[in-house]
Amino acid sequence: MEAGSYKPTINPSWTLFLDRDGVINVESVGSYITNWEEFQFHDGVLEAMRLLSQVFGRIVVVSNQRGVGRGIMTLDTLREIHANMQSAIKRHGGRIDKIYAATAVSDEDHNRKPNTGMALQAQQDFPEIDFRKSVMIGNSMSDMEFGKRLSMYTVLLTSKLEPVAMPNDIVDAQYSALIDWAATAVAAEPVQHG
Repeated sequence: MEAGSYKPTINPSWTLFLDRDGVINVESVGSYITNWEEFQFHDGVLEAMRLLSQVFGRIVVVSNQRGVGRGIMTLDTLREIHANMQSAIKRHGGRIDKIYAATAVSDEDHNRKPNTGMALQAQQDFPEIDFRKSVMIGNSMSDMEFGKRLSMYTVLLTSKLEPVAMPNDIVDAQYSALIDWAATAVAAEPVQHG
């Protein structure tokens, strides 16, 4: 769709941070995915995850899941959804190394995006993570702000927002779907990280 002039050279020293709803699965706008039966992968995501697993050293999901804090679903149900999601991705040749979920209701919670708590947890779990060698892919401006607070390369998926004017202070590239960016990232010619 549209990228800025800079495209990172992805290699196994890089980490991919992914939002879940609207990136991996079809988002239930105005509601929550409360069980596995409601979960539906976006078109091309399983192939995208296979491709991205070949080039990124680490892949983690960082997802705001306020529905748990509001009592709409249990933490056990959320874990079941995530276990099923990871299994399906693995069966198709992809991987997710770990999933982090911010379940607090308050926007002030340090884990809730755009706050950076989930990324800092990931770095504790995987000390090799370098945020300057990381990509954040999400479908909201809070995802983009989360990434930029840590100097990540940010990719906006326009699954719920209109494309933004480029260049943009917090969006480095934008695509309509994860598979579109994955195909570009995997085929990208090497360039130096500026």
